[in-house]
Amino acid sequence: MRVLRDVARIGPYFEIRTVGVDGAGWRPFVGDVESLRALTEDYAQRLGVGESRVAGSLVFQGLAARVWSPVVAAAAVGVVPDLGSLRWRWAPGEPIRLGLAEPAGWHAGRPAEAAALVHRVVVDGQLRPLREAMASVVKLADGLVWGNAASALAGSLNVGPAGGARVALVRALLAREPLAGAGRLGTDGFVRNNCCLYYRVPGGGMCGDCGLLTGS
Repeated sequence: MRVLRDVARIGPYFEIRTVGVDGAGWRPFVGDVESLRALTEDYAQRLGVGESRVAGSLVFQGLAARVWSPVVAAAAVGVVPDLGSLRWRWAPGEPIRLGLAEPAGWHAGRPAEAAALVHRVVVDGQLRPLREAMASVVKLADGLVWGNAASALAGSLNVGPAGGARVALVRALLAREPLAGAGRLGTDGFVRNNCCLYYRVPGGGMCGDCGLLTGS
């Protein structure tokens, strides 16, 4: 799909590979508890955190960002990719990769229709199952999980041209459950209403979306 190749040029979080994704190491993204557990343990070790929920929180947010970014960017130019057969690949020391062996999608339509379709593809199709799989690895509060998803969505605007279509789509998605109320997107960026636990990473400080930074 040409649109996936185009949005992949924005940055690594916008890449969904379409070639060679049926080989060794590629696994279905939905329900892959084994890989999620290994990835969470790797995060904990590299970040030096003793709490699995801190590593799990950052894993979820990072994966959510990799799913949101290409879909929102593609939808903003008129196509919503079908992620029903989404696969992923990761091994210690390697970057996370997403892939689709047979890319397909739908015309985005009007803004409200595009938002509804992206919500179904990403939230219902990928993030809810990811949240369930992560629950087998580490217990994370719903507010934290969906706050992370909202933060990852808003953060997709920080890379590449954030044209009116992308911003409008992100705002529409942030107004839908379960993201509604997770934070607010203003002219200075996104400010979340809950905590991602990043402050518990040694030397990490506060995340860029932290409400405490603005005194809210």
